[in-house]
Amino acid sequence: MKGKFAMFRTVVSLFTRTPLHVGCGSSVGIVDLPVLRERVTGFPTVPGSALKGSLSDLFVEGEGENRKVNGAGLEIFGKQDCRGRVLIGEARLAAFPVRSAKQGFAWLVSPLTLARLGIACAEVNGLGEEEVFAAGGVALEGKVVLEEYPLTRRGEVPGAIVAALKGLCAEPLWQDTLAARLVVVSDTLMQYFAQNACEIAQHNKVDDEKGTVADGALFAQENVPSETLFVGEWLSDDEAQLANLCRRVAEANHLLQVGADATTGLGWCRLTLTHDNP
Repeated sequence: MKGKFAMFRTVVSLFTRTPLHVGCGSSVGIVDLPVLRERVTGFPTVPGSALKGSLSDLFVEGEGENRKVNGAGLEIFGKQDCRGRVLIGEARLAAFPVRSAKQGFAWLVSPLTLARLGIACAEVNGLGEEEVFAAGGVALEGKVVLEEYPLTRRGEVPGAIVAALKGLCAEPLWQDTLAARLVVVSDTLMQYFAQNACEIAQHNKVDDEKGTVADGALFAQENVPSETLFVGEWLSDDEAQLANLCRRVAEANHLLQVGADATTGLGWCRLTLTHDNP
């Protein structure tokens, strides 16, 4: 029921068209610049602060030193002495692409990622560590081979799961090939692949004076692969402000650059907005 405390909600999916790097700072491990991950699950995540910064760019006006977020943007996102009217939540991992012996790659989901999306299906609970439900398109003689791991196929992915996931994202690749690429794995396998199957890109720092590679400046950067799906939500008690933000996204052709290295093509995402108002 709409009333004084009514909250308006938009579910937002981010489909990575290019690799994505939302970092968590430097590391002393093998990877110098890892991506930000959830502390408990180890899943890559896109925090609301990163999304908020990218979305605010849609409201920038002026040139050079005069570039700034306009009044409409400040109303939505807030300013130093006033909170914003729209809450931008984090986008959490929904489907993760992994190399497959058939179809090139498969999209992985698990009971946990499905439950987070509100998709309930008792058939997929209790999957063994070496079992999957998989689309026929990635099946190979009763097995599904993900990276170098052959897994036993228990059967087709339930149609209710395919239908629910398909409605989350309007990207043509997702719409056209999800039914042939979808694999439901155990939460343990989902965690393993999400932690170990991201891209590692090697970079060199260039000496500005010499224009050559600086000595000892090789570094490794972790990127979430393209074709990953994240899902989050935006909330507001002001329907007009939320609608204004969604309208700006539509005017930008539902494309948004998120995270680092925009000039080298990283972080371009397709946004799909689904309204769920009281």
